[in-house]
Amino acid sequence: MERNSSDDEEDNQHLIPQNDTRSRHRENPLSSSATNGGNPRSAFQIEDILSRRKISLNKRYVLAAVALTISIGLIFLFTDPRQLFSVNLSSFKLDPLSSRVKESELRALYLLRQQQLELLSILNGTTNANSSVKFAVSKQISLNKEIQEALLSPHKTGNHSGDEPGSVVNLYDRCMKVDQKLSDRKTVEWKPRSDKFLFAICLSGQMSNHLICLEKHMFFAALLDRVLVIPSSKFDYQYDRVIDIERINTCLGRNVVVSFDQFKDKLKKNRPRIDRFICYFSSPQLCYVDDEHIKKLKGLGVSIEGKLESPWSEDIKKPSKRTVDEVQRSFKSDDDVIAIGDVFYADMEQDWVMQPGGPINHKCKTLIEPSKLILLTAQRFIQTFLGNNFIAIHFRRHGFLKFCNAKAPSCFYPIPQAAECIARIVERSNGAVIYLSTDAAESETSLLQSLLVVDGKIVPLVKRPPRNSAEKWDALLYRHGIEDDSQVDAMLDKTICAMSSVFIGASGSTFTEDILRLRKDWRTSSMCDEYLCRGEEPNFIAEDE
Repeated sequence: MERNSSDDEEDNQHLIPQNDTRSRHRENPLSSSATNGGNPRSAFQIEDILSRRKISLNKRYVLAAVALTISIGLIFLFTDPRQLFSVNLSSFKLDPLSSRVKESELRALYLLRQQQLELLSILNGTTNANSSVKFAVSKQISLNKEIQEALLSPHKTGNHSGDEPGSVVNLYDRCMKVDQKLSDRKTVEWKPRSDKFLFAICLSGQMSNHLICLEKHMFFAALLDRVLVIPSSKFDYQYDRVIDIERINTCLGRNVVVSFDQFKDKLKKNRPRIDRFICYFSSPQLCYVDDEHIKKLKGLGVSIEGKLESPWSEDIKKPSKRTVDEVQRSFKSDDDVIAIGDVFYADMEQDWVMQPGGPINHKCKTLIEPSKLILLTAQRFIQTFLGNNFIAIHFRRHGFLKFCNAKAPSCFYPIPQAAECIARIVERSNGAVIYLSTDAAESETSLLQSLLVVDGKIVPLVKRPPRNSAEKWDALLYRHGIEDDSQVDAMLDKTICAMSSVFIGASGSTFTEDILRLRKDWRTSSMCDEYLCRGEEPNFIAEDE
């Protein structure tokens, strides 16, 4: 049983009366005898009385001492001496030195918290950094957390939990939204001449690559004061099914982009043409354009004047960092219609390109976003199946094994290891359910689901189900006849992932990069967003062929 100083004081008060030697009122035997009228006692009698009283007093001292010794022995026998003499300082006022120590600790905690937020911001902003840099930053975040816990440990009680609402540890949400620092944006104005056009050429990769390429083409068009021509669906993807092209003009407050059909209408008097075809990359192939695509352009009635040319020596495998001045100087032309291709791999002012909202000044959150139909369908799916607190994961598997193993380190993880990584994010974010965007086989997703257990509970994995007439979340797609379009499906997946509380992506995938772009532009990026198993290598890697 715990005891403190006040208990000891109470015990002492009980013991003192048995040993009290302080002066008290005693009856004088002489005066007593005189008062009673008896004969006065002799000196021998007085000495005898005093002697008896002295013996009686000594016996009291002995008995009290024995009782005290026994009591102390029993106390030591049945109690913990450390608890017995422990002192509860809560009732005392701290001296000035203790106050200064406490202030210093709080100041140190505040500075560590600021450092942690900055490190997390750096970690989420270094999408192009190598894995060793990301791992080093992650280690510093862990060290920062350990220092905070060490500072807080003396102030914790046995029932204290650092995650309690209002506790010192939980001063901020662990998966709070990332501060995008919009006031620091560096942008250019896009005010094109209505008679000067830039024909976008995007040929490498799938739709995600093309959308990233298209965004870079907008930057080029803004720098060169030209209207951007969106390619025909007979030459490229059918962009108007997945993005709202006219909305781009609304965001700028002027006509800055036109469809291929609008471009032809503007050149009614003349046959559609490309006056000058400029290649961003000179090797291994000019413009990354083959004969088949040249034939497709000509099949659309577009004549190509002159030959393909490049203003510089640029290898697509080792792109050089280029500046705004270099681009304006190298691609400047008096021709009415120029084409630039392919700029997906172009490394030009990445700090500008990677800003929230992109490098162009406009009044929207982002210029390239899903069409209204896809946006509403995603919202209806979330309301039906997921709710406001869900984790989304892009779990790329098909064709990823060989691709990842060619990299160092590999990014293809065994299912059990992937499940452990995902479970850690679930614990950190308290997500109730996981939306799974994947091309993985059923055998892989079933195993993943069986291994996703947190706090003894299975965390549900949700995929978009097959069409069911009883469900109305996807009615808009059917009503407009785009329910079976693979590009619409892909953009719907991206949109759902971009709206999640926390996102886990696939390193090296442009599908993931486009989701991260949307999250950055829509301000939905979380401190807990990361690539799957970030900082880890696969615990097993197959040999090369």
